[in-house]
Amino acid sequence: VQLQASGGGLVQPGGSLRLSCAVSGFTLDSYAIGWFRQAPGKEREGVSCIKVSDGSTWYKDSVKGRFTISGDNAKNTVYLQMNSLNAEDTAVYYCAADRTCRRVAVTHYGMDYWGKGTLVTVSS
Repeated sequence: VQLQASGGGLVQPGGSLRLSCAVSGFTLDSYAIGWFRQAPGKEREGVSCIKVSDGSTWYKDSVKGRFTISGDNAKNTVYLQMNSLNAEDTAVYYCAADRTCRRVAVTHYGMDYWGKGTLVTVSS
């Protein structure tokens, strides 16, 4: 099993990025895929999650209306479109797999699988 996160980079405030989480070893119908982020000195937090099999999604309040999560079964990849980025979004972003999105909303502990992070820096 492998989760490969990519798409991070340096972007100006107000800009956009799209993160990708390419999954191998299982299909998106089998697991929920969550995005987490960890800023320097802060705990890792859940940002968004999708369970492709039933179409359910979850977003952290501070990203609602700015971030959109989606899944592509053909590519076995989950995307996180991030718009209107601000300095508080600066962090290393990780994708992870769990059976449902319920745990993503409250903790980063207990995820079944993790990908390596991709750094998002929002700065002028």
